[in-house]
Amino acid sequence: MIYYKTPAEIEVMRQSCLLVSSALTEVAALLRPGITTLSLDKVIGEFIQDHGGIPSFLHYNGYPFNSCISVNDVVVHGFPNNQELREGDIISVDVGVLKNGYHGDHAYTFAIGDPGEDIMQLIRVTKEALYKGIEKAVAGNRVGDISFAIQEHTEKKYGYGVVRELVGHGLGKSLHEDPQVPNYGKRGSGPKMKEGLVLAIEPMINLGKRDIYTEKDGWTIRTSDHKPSVHFEHDVCVQKNGPDLLSDFRPIEAAEAANPHLFTR
Repeated sequence: MIYYKTPAEIEVMRQSCLLVSSALTEVAALLRPGITTLSLDKVIGEFIQDHGGIPSFLHYNGYPFNSCISVNDVVVHGFPNNQELREGDIISVDVGVLKNGYHGDHAYTFAIGDPGEDIMQLIRVTKEALYKGIEKAVAGNRVGDISFAIQEHTEKKYGYGVVRELVGHGLGKSLHEDPQVPNYGKRGSGPKMKEGLVLAIEPMINLGKRDIYTEKDGWTIRTSDHKPSVHFEHDVCVQKNGPDLLSDFRPIEAAEAANPHLFTR
């Protein structure tokens, strides 16, 4: 069932989404070689709670951490751990917040040092694809219009692997609501979008093949060919005159640009 939000609900959700953005901004300022993802997860959990929120992911279906931090060939759901990050690593940080009864949920991929032009292009293209999908989040369009725009820009234009098994989703009082938002599909297919629909749009794009597998922990998902994967995610409210971004990458990007350990070319 699809739940449409009132203007008042949307503004409450915006606060949850912006708290996620702020948590990711904290991460952008801290990332460097030698830091561990487990220490970042602790910072994220404390930051969210200090600002009146609850980490959405902690204990969700048994998940044991505040965030998902996926390094290099991990697509999503990476467990924070004590392994030190190194020059050339790419790190996708996915954070959820529950505040005032509504969730925010988005992700950003960072590069520590220079991972190489092929990987930097993957990062740029995946981020571009996210915004191309967002452009289609307009009342009267269909979910498949978002899906097609993402696939067209990543798979058809650049030959990247678009993950099929993992999708974007509706967002609200539940962390995952209808409808599902695949990153591949046909224009004009899927549910018709109406004003007040909030979506977490999240392209997960592989440098190599689209195939993935899940590790024995039941959560960590890797690319089958062990080539890098990139994940960006925004929270978007469908409106008649165009999409309303509830999350904000601008402070994340500013912190990223100010951190000498992060590569942003």
